[in-house]
Amino acid sequence: MDVQNLKEELIVKETLQDLAIFGGLPAFSHYLHVGNPNIGNRNRLINRINNLLDRRRLTNRGPFVQEFEQKVIDLIGVRHCIAMTNGTVALEIAIRALGLSGEVIIPSMTFIATPHALQWQEITPVFCDIEPETYTIDPARIESMITPKTSGIIGVHLWSRPCMVDRLEQIARRHNLALLYDAAHAFGVSRYSRMVGSFGDAEIFSFHATKFLNSFEGGAVVTNNDHLAEKIRLMQNFGFAGKDNVVYIGTNGKMSEVSAAMGLTSLESIEEFIEANYRNYKTYQAELAGIPGIQLLSYNEGERNNYQYIVVEVNEALAGISRDQLLRVLEAENVLVRRYFYPGCHRMEPYRSYQPHAGLLLPETERLADCVLVLPTGTAIQPDDITKICQIIRLVTLLPTEVKYKIPCVNVRENSPNFIH
Repeated sequence: MDVQNLKEELIVKETLQDLAIFGGLPAFSHYLHVGNPNIGNRNRLINRINNLLDRRRLTNRGPFVQEFEQKVIDLIGVRHCIAMTNGTVALEIAIRALGLSGEVIIPSMTFIATPHALQWQEITPVFCDIEPETYTIDPARIESMITPKTSGIIGVHLWSRPCMVDRLEQIARRHNLALLYDAAHAFGVSRYSRMVGSFGDAEIFSFHATKFLNSFEGGAVVTNNDHLAEKIRLMQNFGFAGKDNVVYIGTNGKMSEVSAAMGLTSLESIEEFIEANYRNYKTYQAELAGIPGIQLLSYNEGERNNYQYIVVEVNEALAGISRDQLLRVLEAENVLVRRYFYPGCHRMEPYRSYQPHAGLLLPETERLADCVLVLPTGTAIQPDDITKICQIIRLVTLLPTEVKYKIPCVNVRENSPNFIH
């Protein structure tokens, strides 16, 4: 063990003065990120990269992209996978391929790419509140928001927890609406023992570096609709149908060979990633148990899950400290927690200007945005790290009055070195 690691092990937080925000040494000498990338087997990745360099096939749906698409198809059990340059482009192309227009109902509790993919194409995102048990779009509120301009619904499987897919399907069918899912958080997840990716008209995956399974940058559209898949494949390659034959308007959404090489390498390690995430989830569950005002999001262990997100709600009345004050304490210890997805898309531009009163219809979204905190997990963090993080949280809640009045709830470090989405 090196000297620095020994030094970190000896740092114990027992009093307020031990906390870094009050002058103590940080618990960690290096940053613990939310979304620190899972890497997989480096040698296999390097061998693949050498292979693609040797054959000089770097893009244009080479053999690695084709292999990656087929392995996703086999894992999920769908008919089609069209690999893309990233999840946002995949979402934009799927929206266009489905012919969405006018208004589309989505949750505000999502990454900003979801409404942007609509607004970019001059489609109005209509923000719907979330269901308090699942944190996903609330089917009970959707029908009251449908107008003659509504063309579709986009559900978001949030924090590896799927939407209420059966009820959304019924609503979409009843009103003849397209049904699309942003599944950026939900690769390798099941609902009713059926894999996410097989619901609705199509689903979108992100393989961004911070995701459970990454391809450096990447994404995909998966669908069981043959006609839609054919259309999307044309659209992601400028509309080419064979050499020198453009038959449809399109753009450049193709995944590169090097991204597919990383995607394949990640797929080979998927069980290892799940094992590490599940171990971390159970460690957090044990270490956070009994801490007042700290509620850990739970997963249905009867379904498949990637356990990629460790999400807690901070109840200030019970914990004695606000979410943002706890965030400042942890950031000072080099634990770079995140407020997913604060403050809600409806409070970001251009939507807060277009729909200034949207929050009146989103009470559950606003409540959650003000209290949720996402903690580090993944293959880059160990159970001992988690124990130390939870020890700090427990100390803060044992001495909330002292902490609360020494840390004003302002000036949260927005520009800390952190990963995004």
